[in-house]
Amino acid sequence: MTPVKLGVPELQAYMQSHQIPGEIVALNVPTPTVESAAIAANTQVNQIIKSILFLVGDEPVLAIACGLSNIDRRAIADLCGVGKKRVKLASPEAVLEISGYEVGAMPPFGHRQPLKTVIDRKVLGYPDAYAGGGAENALVHLNPQDLLRATGGVVLDMLE
Repeated sequence: MTPVKLGVPELQAYMQSHQIPGEIVALNVPTPTVESAAIAANTQVNQIIKSILFLVGDEPVLAIACGLSNIDRRAIADLCGVGKKRVKLASPEAVLEISGYEVGAMPPFGHRQPLKTVIDRKVLGYPDAYAGGGAENALVHLNPQDLLRATGGVVLDMLE
């Protein structure tokens, strides 16, 4: 059975009910990549925050990082007390099932279930940023400190 997809209305409701400051920005173009999102939002690629779902064994872990940076799976493995080979990128099907959102539209919070979240330290170095907004043509514009509060994430140096 295909899980019900969550979208912009569910994300907006989550932000309101959890009093998360920020706004969902509707765009005229899809933003499936960091580069396309930066162009659409008229910002730098490092101010685009990507939310990547990993599976550590059977446990989902959401990693949040800036722009085009590569996430070092070893940092996640160390945090979870496992070997690097136990940290796998979740498939698009698993991302939809676990988070409720499709790859390329997944926000950093408001998922189907609470997710253990790790945030790269560099994300917090910007006064504002854009993250997945629940649809391929939507972004959430927010302060990274509000993102940290909303996710309860662990701040980690996790770039390669």
